[in-house]
Amino acid sequence: MRRRVDRTPAAPSKATPIAVDGRRRVVIEAVMPEIDAGRFPAKRALGETVTVEADVFADGHDSLAAVLKYKLLPTTGVPAPQAREGAPKATEGPNWIETPMTPLVNDRWRGEFPVTDLGRYVFTVEGWVDHYETWSRQLAKRVQAGQDVTIELEAGARMVEEAAARADGSAADAARLKTLSKSLRAGGATKPDGELTALMRRYADRTFATTYAREVEVVVEPVKARFSTWYELFPRSVGTFKDVERLLPDIARMGFDVLYLPPIHPIGKSHRKGANNKPAAPGEPGSPWAIGSQEGGHKAVHPDLGTLEDFRHLVQAAAGQGLDVALDIAFQCSPDHPYTREHPEWFRHRPDGSIQYAENPPKKYEDIYPFDFETEHWKELWQELLSIVLFWAEQGVRIFRVDNPHTKPFAFWEWLIGELKRTHPDSILLAEAFTRPKVMYRLAKAGFSQSYTYFAWRNTAYELYQYFTELAQPPVREFFRPNLWPNTPDILTEYLQSGGRPAFQARLILAATLGASYGIYGPAFELMEGRAREQGSEEYLDSEKYQVRAWKWDDPNSLRELITIVNRIRRENPALQTDRGLRFHPTENDQLLAYSKSTPDNANVVLTVVNVDPHHVQRGMVNLPLEELGIERDRPFQAHELISGARYLWNGPRNFVEINPHSLPGQVFRFRRRVRSEHDFEYFL
Repeated sequence: MRRRVDRTPAAPSKATPIAVDGRRRVVIEAVMPEIDAGRFPAKRALGETVTVEADVFADGHDSLAAVLKYKLLPTTGVPAPQAREGAPKATEGPNWIETPMTPLVNDRWRGEFPVTDLGRYVFTVEGWVDHYETWSRQLAKRVQAGQDVTIELEAGARMVEEAAARADGSAADAARLKTLSKSLRAGGATKPDGELTALMRRYADRTFATTYAREVEVVVEPVKARFSTWYELFPRSVGTFKDVERLLPDIARMGFDVLYLPPIHPIGKSHRKGANNKPAAPGEPGSPWAIGSQEGGHKAVHPDLGTLEDFRHLVQAAAGQGLDVALDIAFQCSPDHPYTREHPEWFRHRPDGSIQYAENPPKKYEDIYPFDFETEHWKELWQELLSIVLFWAEQGVRIFRVDNPHTKPFAFWEWLIGELKRTHPDSILLAEAFTRPKVMYRLAKAGFSQSYTYFAWRNTAYELYQYFTELAQPPVREFFRPNLWPNTPDILTEYLQSGGRPAFQARLILAATLGASYGIYGPAFELMEGRAREQGSEEYLDSEKYQVRAWKWDDPNSLRELITIVNRIRRENPALQTDRGLRFHPTENDQLLAYSKSTPDNANVVLTVVNVDPHHVQRGMVNLPLEELGIERDRPFQAHELISGARYLWNGPRNFVEINPHSLPGQVFRFRRRVRSEHDFEYFL
């Protein structure tokens, strides 16, 4: 059977219009740091450097050039959350600063820029085919092969003349380029010199350059967002704000720079909680987190503590001691809060019409009403809650510890923090978010400067290694700043309950050296308060959350001396003032945790070794990557133990340590390298 063949000419296809400029051959991908495709900014502290990497490549074998472009954004209001979906919009304005990027390996490029102002920076990457460099590279090969390069020199001369035309802003450079083009054409320079190369880079042909599709944001915060040392104190156990002022010199001498106060507002009386979270007896003070009474709400101070003027005076006095006062922000109300009468629509109601109190079944918190963030009146609620934070900012507070932020919408925090930083860019917010990792990370992306962590429950060497390795990896390290707390008023871990003095000492050393920011709940920590309410509980017996405690501040067995030494070590060693540069090292003993921190130039290298077993002596060999730490393998180096002051002469990568927890469960070494002076005299640097 014959098959009929259709020989009718095919109609010409209708091509889709070309929407791109095909002459832009460079591709830019995998830009870092970039959080969720530019949805959120990376974080840096004032004075730090932003290191940017990107894949920059093109077809063929031409040479490429790339620059990093950055600028500081003007201070503007942050759009409402719904307007911020997707990548940040490009900003107008010619005020870009450029710095060259350097090729690494496998088409990876790197550049960096400093951040010298609070606020938001944007950066992008631009790359292009560098025809001059391609020509120069090929010319060298032709000359080496002994080929005639007359035509190649003419081609180069024309490129130089084109660059002279682009140098219209500098008559001297244009004239010099014209002279150099004549020299090439005359055959007098078959190997372009450094001057010509520099001028050609300055006036490169970027006609077909590719610019990365997004302008990536970096938010810059105060130095204390990166490096801070917190001390938590219940003012009512001291007396009044004026009594707290008398403690400021002692707290500063211990080396703390942030004094964190739990809520200082009036406390409700309805369903008030008493000692050990039982119903309060007459005269018991209640929980400070049950905010609000007839005396006022979130913008008032408890009359037993003093007046608002007394609080402002405390903030000023603390500043004189180098301390910032951090205030607790807890967005919840007691049943007696003025909001419950004036704005019942801001709360969730039960079928009987009563306001729903907080509960985490089977636990009930009848003394607290949470806000309903799904109310029809959410906009008014948001504005009022923002006004609370702004009110305390006006009283001089710039650091806020936020209670349970994970129980409020992410969009709310992104909006509130953005609005706060619009008028107070030096604000710092710590998220008390003991919740799921992705929730903690989203809060950090939304704007929280720091976050509580799982540190309190990571006790073995392997657990600590695994967790802090996770926090040190990109992209997490670009937006999440851990603040390590070995104890809080809510958390008394089993390790502290059963480990005695060595456990408290070990957790102090770990917190202070693993993290650039850490805090303690004192004086419970330095007095080693380890009594639990009952077996299996992490609640303190006679918790200060529900009653006034009379602490023995001058107890001779206090850890105050060790705390002071450890905090001094932190201040004197820049390597401990950042969460970057952390390396873990094998110890050949799973009860010993060894890790180092170093500055980028290895000028400051600190090794910490901690015995995580609070009961037994542990020994082992610590294995160090000497070259990575800037230490020569074949020369001895000094290990100066900074807590005791002892000095050891170490040789090679393997060195022995023995740690008795009943003496001190950790050692902190600063390495000093042996160098030879110009007079042939050896000394340690």
